[in-house]
Amino acid sequence: MQILYTSQEQVEVYRFNLPVAVLVPLIALFLQGFIPLRFPFFAMFDLPLLVVIFFAVARRSQVAGLITGALIGLLQDSLTHQPIGIYGIAKTVVGYGASSLGVRIDVENVGARFLGTVFFYLVHEVIYFVVARGMVSLSVQWSWAHEFVAAVANAGVAVVLFAVLDRLKQRA
Repeated sequence: MQILYTSQEQVEVYRFNLPVAVLVPLIALFLQGFIPLRFPFFAMFDLPLLVVIFFAVARRSQVAGLITGALIGLLQDSLTHQPIGIYGIAKTVVGYGASSLGVRIDVENVGARFLGTVFFYLVHEVIYFVVARGMVSLSVQWSWAHEFVAAVANAGVAVVLFAVLDRLKQRA
C-alpha cells in the first residue's frame, strides 16, 4: 500500500455538513471539560485536539485547518482557568501542520493515523509548554515519559474515533 502521493490528483478532499462541523467539536469540548471532573484519568486525553487533527487531514486545506484549530483551541481555553489563547495557539499550529501533512501522505491508513496523532500530540504539548512557560509564565512541568504515554493513548483513541468520524465525511 502506497503511503506517499505522487500527484495532487490522488488526494481526496472531504467536507462536512454544518451540523457535523459544529456539533462534533462542541461534543468533544463538552466531554473534555466535564468528564475529567468525575474520572480524573480522562484528563490524559485531548479530544478537541483529536477533532482538530481529524478535520484538518480530511479537509486538506491549510486555511481550514488553521481556522479549525484556532476556534476549537480558543473555545477550549474559555473552559479553563488559564489565559485565553494558549490552547488556541497550539491547536492552530497543529491544524495547519495536520492539513499540510494530509496533502502529502495517505492519512486513511491506520498506521499513518496512529503515528501522525502521536507526532501532533507531542508537537501540541511542546507548543503549549513553550507558550505557557515562556510567554505567560505559568508554572507547568514537563515529563517526557508522561507525554509519550499520553501521546500513545491519544493515538489509540484517535484510531477508533477517526473510524467513527469517517462515516460523517462527504466528498468535496
